[in-house]
Amino acid sequence: MCEIANNLEKVRARIQRACEQCGRDPSEVELLAVSKKKDVETVREAVTAGQLLLGENRIQEVLIKQPELSGAVQWHLIGHLQSNKVKHAIHCRFECIHSVDSAKLMHALNKEAGEQGVVQNILLQVNVSGEGSKFGIAPDDLIPLLEEAAKCMHLNVEGLMTIPPLSEDPEKAGPYFKQLRDLRDQAAAETGFPLTFLSMGMSHDMEVAIREGATMVRVGTDIFGTRS
Repeated sequence: MCEIANNLEKVRARIQRACEQCGRDPSEVELLAVSKKKDVETVREAVTAGQLLLGENRIQEVLIKQPELSGAVQWHLIGHLQSNKVKHAIHCRFECIHSVDSAKLMHALNKEAGEQGVVQNILLQVNVSGEGSKFGIAPDDLIPLLEEAAKCMHLNVEGLMTIPPLSEDPEKAGPYFKQLRDLRDQAAAETGFPLTFLSMGMSHDMEVAIREGATMVRVGTDIFGTRS
């Protein structure tokens, strides 16, 4: 077994254990392998090992990798999306764009998706920590943004995403993950949007995220190793 396949097996086992410990069904939690800055052959090893959900930060990398890794692979955009990259983002046919963080960006995506004749799945990125260094809307802006989303016929808002403050102690991320889950529950009740997906948790804190309700964890380092 190659190193990446072995790493995937270990990460999947961690997801299984985390779900068992908090009484969740492991099928409720999807693994998104974050393949940013990794070459095509390295990512191909993960795909060969059955990992078909891949997350990238930059559209430029996807445009290189996508033609080489076709088939059943589902690509997710998890990095910040600039308005001038919207056309390329829709063209890439991402399974989901996790990082929508403004009405302006949402309407630009909706317009381009309509012109290309598709419906684009998105998540709304929420900056629950309020850190100035992070993208995402403030929690108080979620309901107004969902009200704008209701006008976007070519977008499907599937849920929320967040990135907690960096800490060596994974338990310190717990309150931020819980805040996103509570915010999701409140917003779903008020707006009627199901908001099924909660994209939260990475290599070092995914067990905490699963305990707090994550439906997708974004794991890069523990699958592909450190990045240059």
